[in-house]
Amino acid sequence: MRPRIIIIEDDERCQELLSMVLERKGYEVISLSEPGVCPLYMDAECICTSEQACGDFLITDNRMPRMTGLEFIELQSRRGCKGIIGNKLVVSGTWTPSELQTAERLGCNVMHKPYNFNSILDWLEERKNRIPPGRELIGSAAF
Repeated sequence: MRPRIIIIEDDERCQELLSMVLERKGYEVISLSEPGVCPLYMDAECICTSEQACGDFLITDNRMPRMTGLEFIELQSRRGCKGIIGNKLVVSGTWTPSELQTAERLGCNVMHKPYNFNSILDWLEERKNRIPPGRELIGSAAF
């Protein structure tokens, strides 16, 4: 099983570098430049089914144009996404107390920018055991 990570990052250089590091570590990576290009944002309901999820992990920047990473995760939850339960990491250069409370309420882990790639890799490794055995993912063409 090759874990799938969905990255949402509007900074092209950060997105490319993080994707490259994770792919070299054996992860399948789907990189999106903003939440608005995710099928979840475009559709009224989540594309995940009870049998198939969109991914195993979500790593998103918080401060992006049009929608923050936390707003995207709230939308994801309201629309019934069945993937990435408990494996959400939100990164930002600055955090307000309110944002940290929202992240905790949504079950997100937070990390400060600039981050260390080893910290992200350690976080992923710790959570691999949360991936349900036999899980199936939707085709990557959906992205």
